[in-house]
Amino acid sequence: MSDQRLTQVQRQELKLSPQQIQLMKLLQLPLIELEQRIKEEIESNPALEDSINSDENESTAEERDNNDNELDSFDNNDDDFGENDDYNDEEFDLRKEEGFDLNDYLPEEDEYDYAYKSHTNNHSADDEDYQAPIVHEESFQDYLIHQLGFHDLTEEEETIGEVIIGNLDDNGYLSRPVANIVDDLLFTMNIETTEEEVNKVLNVVQQLDPPGIGARDLQECLLIQLQRLQEENPYSDYKLCVTIIKDCFEEFIKKHYDKIAKKTGASNRQLKAALDEILKLNPKPGDSSTSGARNSHYITPDFFIYIKDGNLELSLDGRNNPDLKVNKQYMKMLEDFSKSKESRSMQEAATFVRQKIDSAKWFIDAIKQRQHTLYITMKAIMDMQQEYFLTGDDTKLKPMILKDIAEKVGLDISTVSRVANSKYVQTPYGTFLLKTFFSEGITNEEGEEVSTREIKKILQDCVADENKAKPLTDEELMNVLKEKGYPIARRTVAKYREQLGIPVARLRKEL
Repeated sequence: MSDQRLTQVQRQELKLSPQQIQLMKLLQLPLIELEQRIKEEIESNPALEDSINSDENESTAEERDNNDNELDSFDNNDDDFGENDDYNDEEFDLRKEEGFDLNDYLPEEDEYDYAYKSHTNNHSADDEDYQAPIVHEESFQDYLIHQLGFHDLTEEEETIGEVIIGNLDDNGYLSRPVANIVDDLLFTMNIETTEEEVNKVLNVVQQLDPPGIGARDLQECLLIQLQRLQEENPYSDYKLCVTIIKDCFEEFIKKHYDKIAKKTGASNRQLKAALDEILKLNPKPGDSSTSGARNSHYITPDFFIYIKDGNLELSLDGRNNPDLKVNKQYMKMLEDFSKSKESRSMQEAATFVRQKIDSAKWFIDAIKQRQHTLYITMKAIMDMQQEYFLTGDDTKLKPMILKDIAEKVGLDISTVSRVANSKYVQTPYGTFLLKTFFSEGITNEEGEEVSTREIKKILQDCVADENKAKPLTDEELMNVLKEKGYPIARRTVAKYREQLGIPVARLRKEL
C-alpha cells in the first residue's frame, strides 16, 4: 500500500470585495468615461440620483407613478408562489428580519436626505461654466470619398475607390495587397474585377489630397508628392529629387550622402538643395492636419496645480466630485415597509428597494473614495516634486518610484499605478501624464541621487547643440555626460537615447 498522508498547508490569499473591485475600476477611468459610468449607474439604479438634476424634477407626478408601478409589479407576482403556497398568507415584520437594521438606511439629520456631499464649492459667482462646443467633423475617409466624387468614374469604379480608401492605414498608406482587394470585392460585394482595374482606380485615389495618399510604401509616397510638385511648379526642377528617391532610396534613408553624390554626380550644394526639398515632404499624409479632416483629441486634466504667492495649490476637476445621493422616495418606501406587516410579495418589494439603496450607497462611497485616493496621491507627488512644479526645470525632478508614493499615502503600489497611468495634471508648464514624473535615480560624482529624467534632459540638450555635420556618437555622448558629472555606461546612453526617440549619430547627420 502506498503511504498516503494528509498535510495541512496554510496559505494567504487576497480576496477583493465587490466594492473594492468597483473602486479599482472607477479609479482608472478618465473623466469622460467616469461621467458616462455615473450616467449609466443612475439610469440602471432608480435609487441613485444626481442631486442637481433631482432638485429640478423632485416630487413630479411621473416619478410617483413610476414608483407605484414598480411596487404594483411586485404585488401582481403573488401567482408566482402558487395559489396554495403558504407564503401567500404569511405575515412578517420587516424590522425583525435577520441582519436588517433600518438605521443603516435612514438619515441621521435631514429626513430622508441620505447623501454624500462629495465636492466643495470653491468657485465664485463670476466664474463661467464653460462647456466645450460639440461640432460635426468629417472623417478622413469621408473627406477622401468626397473628393473621389469629382472624378469621372463609373459606379463600379467608385465602389472600388471607396474600398481602397477604406483599406488605408492611419498614415494614409495602402498596406493591403491589390490582389487581396480584388478578392474582397468578389466575395463581399460580388464585383468581379482585375488587379489592372483596381490599380487604375488606385491611381485616381493617389491624385487626391493630401498629396501622397494611397501610396504602398514611403518611396512611392515621396515620388507621388514630387510628381505633384513638378506639375504645380513647371518652372522648378525636381529631377535630382526624383533621382535620389527613385534610384538612391536605400542610401537616402541611411543618410549615406557621399554615396548619393557619387552615384548622381551632384555637387554638395546641389545635393543639399535637393535634400532640403525632400525633407519638406510629408512621410505620413494620412496624419496630415492640412485637410482639416482629422478629428482632434483633447486631454481633460484631472488635477490643476497653480502657483500663488510662491506656494503650490492643488485642485481636482469638479467632475471628479459629482453630488450623488439616494433617492428620497426610495428611503420613504423603505421606512413605510418597516412599519407594516405585509405578504410575501411585499417582502420581495422591500428586498428590491433595500438592494437598490445598498447599491446606490456602495457606488456613492466608491466615488467618494476615488476622489480621496486621487487627491492624496497627487498631493504626495506634488510635495515630493515641489521644486519642479515651482520652476518647471526638468533637472529639479527627484528620483521617484511608485513605491515611494505608495508608502507616503498608505496605498497599494497597484493603486498608485492606476492613478499614475491614466490621469493628467495641468501645470503652469503644460499638461502631463502623472507617470512621466516617475523615474529611477542614479548617483552623480558628488554622491547626490539624481533623476534619470534629469539625465535625459541633458542628453537631449547635447544632441540639440551638436554639430549636425558630425553628430555625437553614443560613446562621445557618454564622455560629455561624464564631464558634466553623470558617470553612466555607453549602453545606458543608448537606452536613454532610444527612449527619447533620438536616432543614432549616422541618421542625425545633415549636410
